[in-house]
Amino acid sequence: MHLTGTTTTSSNNTTNNSSSGSTNVSSNNASSTGGNTSNTSGSTESSPPSAATLLNEAYTKMTSDILAERTLGDFLSEHPGELIRTGSPLFVCTVLPPHWRSNKTLPVAFKVVALGDIGDGTMVTVRAGNDENYCAELRNSTAVMKNQVAKFNDLRFVGRSGRGK
Repeated sequence: MHLTGTTTTSSNNTTNNSSSGSTNVSSNNASSTGGNTSNTSGSTESSPPSAATLLNEAYTKMTSDILAERTLGDFLSEHPGELIRTGSPLFVCTVLPPHWRSNKTLPVAFKVVALGDIGDGTMVTVRAGNDENYCAELRNSTAVMKNQVAKFNDLRFVGRSGRGK
């Protein structure tokens, strides 16, 4: 796909004078943009972006979104069955077992992996819920981000955690 913008033509008249080892350059620039003259006295007026500029920016954003989606897909395929997507495109997490008794330690440490740039030392809190219990009671549900990973060593579901009445 090829995008074009406004065309600007300019003509330069340059004179080089060399005498006694020194070079003097004088330049006379005239530019035209479709009959409009431009003021180069230091003040610039911001005009609304053209349709081609907006289209180019949208295309660039769409391309970066597609690239991010491919990167996420590649990342998940490197760790099959270990990591799943979250509600945010910048985070993935480890898979929870389909059924787990309350107040038992998970078989593996629960991890949240940041795909974007998150600084070390950022506090991460997880929440869990389902259709019956929108906010389960969790123990040890905070961790510190280090090298783009927040590791919850002893995450536990307390109480019924949505297992019925």
